[in-house]
Amino acid sequence: MDTARDVPGETGAWVVAHPGPVGTAGRGPLVWEQRSLSGPGPREILVEVEACGVCRTDLHLAEGDLAPRSARCTPGHEAVGRVRAIGAEVDGFAVGDRAGVAWLARTCGSCAYCRSGRENLCPDSRYTGWDRHGGYAGHLTADSRFAYRLPEGPPAEDLAPLLCAGIIGYRALERAELPPGGLLGVYGFGASAHLTAQLALARGARVAVFTRGAEARRLALELGAGFAGDSYDPPPQPLDAAILFAPVGELVPVALAALDRGGTLAVAGIHLSDIPVLDYRRHLFQERTLRSVTANTRADGRAYLTEAARTRPVVRVRRYPLRQADAALADLSADRVTGVAVLVPE
Repeated sequence: MDTARDVPGETGAWVVAHPGPVGTAGRGPLVWEQRSLSGPGPREILVEVEACGVCRTDLHLAEGDLAPRSARCTPGHEAVGRVRAIGAEVDGFAVGDRAGVAWLARTCGSCAYCRSGRENLCPDSRYTGWDRHGGYAGHLTADSRFAYRLPEGPPAEDLAPLLCAGIIGYRALERAELPPGGLLGVYGFGASAHLTAQLALARGARVAVFTRGAEARRLALELGAGFAGDSYDPPPQPLDAAILFAPVGELVPVALAALDRGGTLAVAGIHLSDIPVLDYRRHLFQERTLRSVTANTRADGRAYLTEAARTRPVVRVRRYPLRQADAALADLSADRVTGVAVLVPE
């Protein structure tokens, strides 16, 4: 399959039909259907999906925490697969290459944010699995300029989580401005956190993890964290920086109070429940900083994938057949996934 004429006529895919609470398989917001495929556009690639990570953002989209931006859109923005067809203007990919399709799907390229290297803030940005169909499917198309060339060696299910959980964790760590050798607090320990903690450790940092799950705390210690406690436990010593991965607004004052003077808390999620009223002297005084993290740039993606290829993080994967994506989201919602859920073809 190397031209638009060879594109299959349709592909099986999950779509968000009725945003709402996930539940038991067959009764949630996702519906499996056959969707028509057209050939890739001039700058697009058609990818046959080999694995797709299940991200908490997918859960927010399915449940309606994030308003739908495209009717009956297919979720999934951690897709790894093989290029099966390319558009006439594609540069950098050939048929048969391994490709990764991530969250950032397009930017305008001309606004002040794009021109200054901050394309993650582009007002006209578009996202995989939100604005255009994602990887909970047999095939998807992507703008080749926003896809990543991936190495041949690692299994697809180990690479998939790097494309969002890893990349957004990388940006969150950069935003947290952790000093060399400093103590990083990690609140929540799911897909992104377990990769980001390893990245910080590989850079020579110390890591303290705060999460409600006993199994997640055990994993944190296995991966090298020096401390693992409950979400509301005090740290062993004041934190030099912290990242909040759990979408729980009431943890913001908890994490800010745990910071040392001059420390920074980066909030990594796209969705967060309401933040309680902050006490200025307790939570922000002495130059403590609260920062958000918004998507990522392609430069972030390239930098993280290069660093991950060198440090080789352990990816704790729980595999689900593609046709069980609804069950994977239900397990994620109920905190039954330690590490990261990944969909694979049957």
